[in-house]
Amino acid sequence: MALQQTLVLVKPDGVARGLTGEVIKRFEQRGLKIVALKLVQVNMDHAKQHYTEDITERHGEKIRNQLIDYLTGGPVTAMIIEGVDAIENVRKIVGVTESKSAAPGTIRGDFTHVSYAHADSKEIPVRNVIHASADEKDAKHEMALWFSIDELCDYKRADESHVF
Repeated sequence: MALQQTLVLVKPDGVARGLTGEVIKRFEQRGLKIVALKLVQVNMDHAKQHYTEDITERHGEKIRNQLIDYLTGGPVTAMIIEGVDAIENVRKIVGVTESKSAAPGTIRGDFTHVSYAHADSKEIPVRNVIHASADEKDAKHEMALWFSIDELCDYKRADESHVF
């Protein structure tokens, strides 16, 4: 059993569209536990720490700047999700990054549809509602960036006896 924690952000477009409750519902329905939760107005420095220089190496400075502007464009709901194989399970619930390719039933598949090509033609990031840590390394870095250790709550869900 691999009990894990991972970071999830409901990005400014998701918050503005009133999707935070639906996002939380999907994780909780799956039996995952929210151990930290807050609404944050992200400043430029924080966004740059989230979208690190490796984004520039992979996608270029222009894309990184678009992502930083996107993340600072309105409030973000930040949460830490905990559960067995939480990183993989959260990624499945969220769906693939490019909205048009996300399967129906995933958060991105149900609430977004834009392609990279469309976003590129408009010179905007793909507004895909949500961010989820890609792997254990990213989860560890991102959770420490968004939450202090005393912001995490330890409690038992009523259904945990079915898992542990």
